[in-house]
Amino acid sequence: MRAIEISRFGPPEVLQETQRPEPVPAAGELLIAVQASGINRPDVLQRKGLYPMPPGVSDLPGLEVAGTVAGGAAADLAAAGLKLGDAVCALVAGGGYAERCVAPAGQCLPVPAGLSMVEAASLPETFFTVWQNVFSIAKLQPGETLLVQGGSSGIGVTAIQLAKAFGCKVIVTAGSDDKGRACVALGADHAINYRTQDFVGETLQHTGGKGADVVLDMVGGDYIERELKCLAEDGRLALIAVQGGTSSKIDAGLVLRRRLSITGSTLRPRGIAYKTQLARELRERVWPLFAAGRIKPVIHQVFPAAQAAAAHTLMESSTHVGKIVLAW
Repeated sequence: MRAIEISRFGPPEVLQETQRPEPVPAAGELLIAVQASGINRPDVLQRKGLYPMPPGVSDLPGLEVAGTVAGGAAADLAAAGLKLGDAVCALVAGGGYAERCVAPAGQCLPVPAGLSMVEAASLPETFFTVWQNVFSIAKLQPGETLLVQGGSSGIGVTAIQLAKAFGCKVIVTAGSDDKGRACVALGADHAINYRTQDFVGETLQHTGGKGADVVLDMVGGDYIERELKCLAEDGRLALIAVQGGTSSKIDAGLVLRRRLSITGSTLRPRGIAYKTQLARELRERVWPLFAAGRIKPVIHQVFPAAQAAAAHTLMESSTHVGKIVLAW
């Protein structure tokens, strides 16, 4: 099969097309004939040698795919409610940049009706991540306010749409006015240009001084100290990445007085049972929103798989709004 491998750690050009043996599904796994592969920030980190794959996982990058079920034991197919030939998208721990990929059966979801394979490939990583952190861990409730750092990212556009679909107010930060307008077009109530505006002051202003109930943060670093200042009482800070660094000052008195919570989570190392439960919740509570037209995939650009290096270059430029996808 064709695959895109990391020939050595380094810049996008180290991504090279190669030939690999087709993977063989183990017990509990399904084989997917991949038609499209989503690109995510962790793929970039893995390419640079900063995000090693868990033990036993393919060294090929790629955390999400869409295609058709091409193999698997009858019992595993039945347990997942699938059959050979079904169109699925799946969250995987690695190996997604290839024409064939194995995925735990419980992490395979049917492609929502009306969506293309490219659109479906853009869903698993961001929807699993947002559902886990914003709704399962931080427990965002209808009527509450969510502040999303990096609203135009793949995570951001997913968080905006899900929070609005569940009756919440959404404030986002973005690196340009154009990106901010794109976020508002997707449903965000307010957009803050973090290059020209103070997101703490703006968040407090847009919430009448109350603050945000939940902050979804992929920056870390000195953002954490500032985010605590714009959280409401009983506010929750959900940290999912540390692009801005791993160290921050925290006002412990503020955390105590306002009953604040700080949580951190990475999804890739979590067990299959945990991810399977997230998949069940997505299928029951989120997937119907696609059919109802209340949420949609946001695709910035599609690249032929052989142009994975160009796709990573775009990802690192941070000029995109939404997801970048490879097509096979």
